[in-house]
Amino acid sequence: MRRGTTVNEGMPDNSGCGLQEPFALQVLGNEMEPEFPDRCVIIVEPTDRCRDGMYVFVEVEDVRWFRRYRIDAEGRERLVADNPLYPDIELNGLQWRVLGVIIQRNIRRQIKHYAYEAPQPPTPATSPEITDLTAPRGKPRTTGPA
Repeated sequence: MRRGTTVNEGMPDNSGCGLQEPFALQVLGNEMEPEFPDRCVIIVEPTDRCRDGMYVFVEVEDVRWFRRYRIDAEGRERLVADNPLYPDIELNGLQWRVLGVIIQRNIRRQIKHYAYEAPQPPTPATSPEITDLTAPRGKPRTTGPA
C-alpha cells in the first residue's frame, strides 16, 4: 500500500471520495473463477455486514480476501473460493471484518450486477384459538389469535 492511502477505503486521502461510496477493484488470480476471471473488475459496496452466499471483500488477520461468505446450520463461518483448487478459510476463532459486498462485475465491458435479497422478517406464529370455558354451558365462545 502506498503512502497517503487509508485502510478503510483504499483511496488516497485527497480523493474526495466518501467512506461509504462504492469502489472498484481488479481481481488478480484465478481463485474466484469461473464467475470472476483474472483481471476482471468488481465494484464493492462498503458495508460491515453480510449474509450466507454473498460475495464479500473481507479482512482476516490483517489480510484482505475476495471470497464467498458461507455460514452453516451450526454457525460455522468460512470464506469459499469459487475455484475448487483453493481451500476454504475457516473464520471461527479468527479476527475478521467485512469491508464490503460485491455488487457488480465487469469483464471486457460486459457487466453483471449482483443483487442480494433483503432478509425476510420472521412471520409471526399463529396462535391457536382460545375457548372461553367460563361462557354459559352449551355456548362456548371462541376467539381468534391471542
